[in-house]
Amino acid sequence: MKKTIALFAFALISSIGFAQNGPKIVFSAKDNTIDYGKVTKSENGSRDFIFTNTGNAPLIITNVLSTCGCTVPTKPNEPIMPGKTGKITVKYNMAPGPIRKTITVESNAVNYEAGRVAIKIKGEVISN
Repeated sequence: MKKTIALFAFALISSIGFAQNGPKIVFSAKDNTIDYGKVTKSENGSRDFIFTNTGNAPLIITNVLSTCGCTVPTKPNEPIMPGKTGKITVKYNMAPGPIRKTITVESNAVNYEAGRVAIKIKGEVISN
């Protein structure tokens, strides 16, 4: 009986230790990717990545990094409270050709390793 209680207590403590408490970032875009499709150079290159903090603590976006100067991301400056949504705006310069860019979001989210998650844009800009 004592062994059973000890085993149960150990299992309970272990499961509590593995529970992820803290902020969690979940993007609404499928696979964290926005597809521009085929667009013309004259169109607006700005798109919004909408996300929700599904955790139980404020989510802080500390940095948003682009792989090149042709993609300019804008992050929220205020913490996103649990259950609330936020957005990261990405503006692409609409140079003709294929779009394949990755943006790295750095935050205090516990559902991604080191709080870093990649978001992507793809598509093709065609000349008029």
